[in-house]
Amino acid sequence: MNWSVAFEPLLSWPLLAALMAPLALLALVGLWFRQRGGWLRLAALAALGLALANPVILDEEREPLKSVVAIVVDRSQSQDIGDRTAQTNAAVEGLKERLARFRRFEVRVVEAGRTDDRTETRLFAGLESAFHDVPPSRIGGAVMITDGQVHDVPAAPVINAPLHALITGNTDERDRRIRFEQAQRFGIVGKPLDMTYRVIDTGGDAGSVDVRVSINGNQVSVQRAFIGQEMPLQITIPSAGRNIVELSIDRVPGELTDTNNRAIALVDGIRENLRVLLVSGEPHAGERTWRNLLKSDASVDLVHFTILRPPEKQDGTPINELSLIAFPTRELFVERINDFDLIIFDRYQHRDVLPILYYDYIAEYVEKGGALLIAAGPEYAGEQSIANTPLISALPAMPNGDVIEKAFYPRLTELGQRHPVTRGLEGSGQEPPRWSRWFRQIGIEQPEGEVVMKGADDRPLLLLDRKGEGRVGMFLSDQGWLWARGYEGGGPHVSLYRRIAHWLMKEPELEEERLTADGRGMVLDIRRQTMRDEAGPARIITPSGKTLDVQLNKSEPGIFTGSVETSEIGLYQVGNGDLTALAHVGPVNAPEFADVVSTDNVLRAAAEATGGDVRRLAATGISALSNGISLPGVVPVRGSAEASGRDWLGFRTTDDSVLKSVSRVPLFGGFLGLGLLLLALGAMWYREGR
Repeated sequence: MNWSVAFEPLLSWPLLAALMAPLALLALVGLWFRQRGGWLRLAALAALGLALANPVILDEEREPLKSVVAIVVDRSQSQDIGDRTAQTNAAVEGLKERLARFRRFEVRVVEAGRTDDRTETRLFAGLESAFHDVPPSRIGGAVMITDGQVHDVPAAPVINAPLHALITGNTDERDRRIRFEQAQRFGIVGKPLDMTYRVIDTGGDAGSVDVRVSINGNQVSVQRAFIGQEMPLQITIPSAGRNIVELSIDRVPGELTDTNNRAIALVDGIRENLRVLLVSGEPHAGERTWRNLLKSDASVDLVHFTILRPPEKQDGTPINELSLIAFPTRELFVERINDFDLIIFDRYQHRDVLPILYYDYIAEYVEKGGALLIAAGPEYAGEQSIANTPLISALPAMPNGDVIEKAFYPRLTELGQRHPVTRGLEGSGQEPPRWSRWFRQIGIEQPEGEVVMKGADDRPLLLLDRKGEGRVGMFLSDQGWLWARGYEGGGPHVSLYRRIAHWLMKEPELEEERLTADGRGMVLDIRRQTMRDEAGPARIITPSGKTLDVQLNKSEPGIFTGSVETSEIGLYQVGNGDLTALAHVGPVNAPEFADVVSTDNVLRAAAEATGGDVRRLAATGISALSNGISLPGVVPVRGSAEASGRDWLGFRTTDDSVLKSVSRVPLFGGFLGLGLLLLALGAMWYREGR
């Protein structure tokens, strides 16, 4: 019961003051001049004022509210090390039991720390969620049960009550880890790339250790690193696209975990500008199409020559008026031929501009890994065709002498619908294709390689072939410029020409048989590019060595995909057929495993700022539990009293309560109030009457 006196005036306070002020002034004046009956008049005035103010005795029945205490439990992956999980579970149950002895505490248990991406331990986010609906006056405090490796510690206190921390683990823990100090995101293929790394041994002795360096799963070197020192590392990026650089060290006896004995860096390999030699046999409408396309590609350095005047044409025109420079045939096709990634002969025919021996050099260039593209016109079917030179050994087809002059739609073959050069070409998904017609095609016989496009009368139009270590392409029409000029709506000449050129120069994304894998959060995505009708299942080897199969399903012609949700962070090896791929799933070098040694230093400042304390479960208090840990006692404290002691933790109690009922008794109500008022007024009149 809570007794109190309140006023419920019959008039508003301003009106009551305006009424009583003159009367009070008259009564005080009478007392000043010592008039008879002054005290009685003052008493009558006071009785009248109290009657109008209407004092009331209130009897309130209130129910006290409980203080809310949060137990924030760290369930991050580092808590799975050793016996930390058992310590955590025992501490949670012990605290709940101790807090349950006090009716003034409401306990909320929040499990936090295990984020979706598993990169960090975020306990203060869980703490805020525990108190999101609690007013500050009712927060009794919080206790975090963790290994101390918390990554979202705020600069200022987040609650106005004691924050305590109980640390799992042991004081003599040892862990060795490796990390990249400087790791570039990009590197040029075939060029050295400088990095630095550091090996750290917490709880161990200084010395040196062997570090294995692997790129895309292949070990490239073993280096000797001094523990604690920043060490240099130089690697060579082997291929364009995503490259996985891995550093690993051996586990030592007594080490907490070997999860952080590996460090990963993802480096995107960038190829230096590709050098292309374009030789046009004569000026024609399609010449500018090839030139503009290659010049607009920032990754291509183009060298272009056009034979404006064949040697047999003699009309007496001075040499200095025929060209700006002489055609450097020896420099291009003998001395520097291997500097080019691709050679394009655009409507070129043999007219003794190139010595016959040079065609042999070009064929040898292809056999050793070079790329050659023949953009053929009517000259390929004539007597001066380059098919009649030693270059014949590198060509994928021989001309039969036909030049077909008729309208036709270029179409993809069944093979071309799956081939990465022509797959999904814009406009190819309908009949007739949504692009313009062409009107000339060169006939061939004995085609080799892959026919990915067909033209008039279903004759081969685009051939792609491999010769030795190199590649050859043949376009059997010179009408591609119609697409570039927008004739009948044009066509996808840019994407087609670019894909042809980059396939010839061995762009990894355009390989017919390719297997790639990527991590998306904790999901492993697999993509198989193949010319076969089925891809079959993919075999996955997890970081822990387990194997599992994932069925790859057709997503589009030539593409099969599959996904699997994983629980392990690290490198996964994926195999399908005779192809393998590596992928890193989960966060790269996540802070969660950057340091797994339990510590009481990270949370100490945050706890002491609220009056709380940080102590280890393995060495606190005197109430030992059966599993070997010990817990401090729980003590309710009020106000600003100390919130921790040698063997106890304090949590604040609140003064907040809920009003359940109110009983009111008016002091000047009823006959009692009326009697007192009449008595005071009657005494005043009686005294005045005398």
